[in-house]
Amino acid sequence: MKSSVFVPSHITGFFEILDHRDPLKKGSKGAGVVLDNGIITNIEITEGSGNVDIKINGDSRSKLASISNKTVELIKNRFELSDKKISIKHQFKIPIGTGFGVSAACALGTSMGLVKALDLPLTYYGAGAIAHLAEIEMKSGLGDVIAEMTGGVVIRTQEGSPGWGRTDKIILNDLHLNNHELFVISKTLGEIETSHIIEDPMWKNKINHTGKSLLIKLLETPNIKTFIELSRKFAEETSLMNSELREIVDVLEGETLGASMAMLGNTAFALSKTPDSSVEGVIVSKIDYGGCRLVDVDGL
Repeated sequence: MKSSVFVPSHITGFFEILDHRDPLKKGSKGAGVVLDNGIITNIEITEGSGNVDIKINGDSRSKLASISNKTVELIKNRFELSDKKISIKHQFKIPIGTGFGVSAACALGTSMGLVKALDLPLTYYGAGAIAHLAEIEMKSGLGDVIAEMTGGVVIRTQEGSPGWGRTDKIILNDLHLNNHELFVISKTLGEIETSHIIEDPMWKNKINHTGKSLLIKLLETPNIKTFIELSRKFAEETSLMNSELREIVDVLEGETLGASMAMLGNTAFALSKTPDSSVEGVIVSKIDYGGCRLVDVDGL
């Protein structure tokens, strides 16, 4: 029994944290962009003693394996899988812990892949809800799962898991693009530990004070220009962006439609009509509109 899932990565421009006793209703509102640079998860199920083997780009020691293990644990709590050996292989080229929603993509690829391979009685949103629960329990994210299932330039209008939370999208055929394809250019300087921010009362207060008003403004004028301008405003007013990253954001902003910081990672990102940049070592992506999906086994 095999399955293969593609999950696009996701960059959040701004957000607001919403707590709830029910983890399915806990999450974030905000806006972000979904990228075609994503994660392929290949799963193989064989008869065995319940062992779970997880490799991240061929490495079984990666700290990222913990989110996939948590996802498997949540599924095992609902379904009898003790006689199955589960092999999970995640493959991707984007950096970990830098604001691309990689942990959510691994959780989602694991959940969706197991549902497919084992023919479990769960819907698309049901599989997504398990991935969201894994993110909440591991304190690794709040809104990436539902965004990566939606695709496009996503507005998260209600917090929570797929099936409870709600999303909308920005229509991209506006005058700022003039029918050009839109590129996402990013430059990473390092990691930020998500849990250190989303669990800290001081940071939560700053984030929520700024993020709530920005979501209202984006819904009033839902276009690319507004999204990137509000993202920059969020990065500045929350003081999440350091001076080194600001220098890169300033350079990218001068070359593109606008630039800001990926939340939460020490990463600059910009929306551009071209893939060109004077900044060295950038990652160039396109927008993924399809969201998480099953693909042919062993790749796209």
